[in-house]
Formats: sequence, C-alpha cells, structure tokens
Amino acid sequence: MSVWGKLSGAAAGLLVGGPVGAVVGAVAGHFIFDREGDPGVTFTIAIIALAGKMAQADGTATEEEFSIFRRVFGVPLPEEANVRRIYNLARQDVAGYEAYAGQIARLFVGNPAMLEDILDGLFEIAKSDGVLHPAESAFLEKVAEIFGFSPNEFRRIRASHFAPELTDPYVILGLSYVADENEIRQTYRRLVRENHPDSLIARGVPEEFIKLANDKLAAINTAYAKILAERGLR
Repeated sequence: MSVWGKLSGAAAGLLVGGPVGAVVGAVAGHFIFDREGDPGVTFTIAIIALAGKMAQADGTATEEEFSIFRRVFGVPLPEEANVRRIYNLARQDVAGYEAYAGQIARLFVGNPAMLEDILDGLFEIAKSDGVLHPAESAFLEKVAEIFGFSPNEFRRIRASHFAPELTDPYVILGLSYVADENEIRQTYRRLVRENHPDSLIARGVPEEFIKLANDKLAAINTAYAKILAERGLR
C-alpha cells in the first residue's frame, strides 16, 4: 500500500471525538507511531497538516489553496477524500504548526534540498491569491527557521516566488552584500546542484516541483551572472 493509501485509517481516526485542536495535535505523536512507526506516514500527515495551517494563515482558507496543495504535492485522486479530511481539520486554526514543521525537519536532518522543496510548496499555497500577506510571511519565515534556514536563505527562497526582490541578485542567491568571491562561487554551485532537475528527479519529487526548479535555476544563473559582471569577475 502507498503512503497516501495508508491515510484512510488515519482520516477515520482523526474524526472521532474531542476538540479539533486536540485531535489534530495527537496526529504528530501517539497516533502515527502507535500504528505502524512508518516515517512515510508521519511525513505525509505532517505535510497535510502544515499545508492546511498555511492556507489558514491569512485568515481565509480557500478551495484554490487545496487544489494547489493537491497538485504540488502529488496527491493521487483516489486518496483525495482522505487527504481532504485531515487537511480540513488542520485548517480550522493555525495553532500548532510549529510542531508539524519540527517533525518534518527531524525527518530530513541533513537534507536541506528536500526541506526547501517543501517550503517551495508552501509558498505556492501562499501565493494562490497573488499576495504574500504579513501573517503568511511570518508563518513561512518561522517554518524556514525551524527547517534550519538562515534569514538570507529565507529571503532567497521567498524571492523565487514573489517578484519584488527578484531584481536583487544577492537576495536571489541568499548572499550578504559583503560575501567574498569564494562564498559566491560555492553558493552558486550548491544552488545549481540542489535545484537541477536531475537532482529533483533523484529525490523523487512531484513533476510540479521540477517546473518550479527550472524557473528557480534560471533566476539563479541570471543573478550569478549579474554579480560576476558587477564585480568584474569571470
């Protein structure tokens, strides 16, 4: 059975008794590990809950946001009903999202590229209405911090989704303005490696992430060329 397929029992269990906040909060602990100890199920439910709470961050969760979540994270159509039940419970309020982010961070310790893929998916949900609301920005910044990203790295990831900072090559690469040549080149090589389509395919991410990576890679290459030209480097 696939990871998504294992959610049918989870969805049923989540709908039984107790206040919504307490029931959803239990997912991250007792329920998952007592059932199968499967890190894939742990990750999947944490992702659904985090996405639901991301949708609620601006105070209004829309159907469009669920559609984007389903597309970006590759939810199979037969499992949509089970996923939606968990998602709808999670989006009742924003409280507790840090716990889900922490759970995901622990599952992918030492794998920042995968964590960035997840953050990209959350940004796609946030920008469904074309605006990054202050509450959404604060939500995403906190998730990025829990994932282990520095403020410069967060600004770089944000800039790949929201245009106002796309003109600043240092923001796009997540660099400070005083970064030396060695740091610039090393950062560029790392970002190209992490965002190359072949790397994403190897990580097994949905096709939607590969499309995002292509756009991001183009921005990274343009930013790097601008910095080299600005500094007279080759």
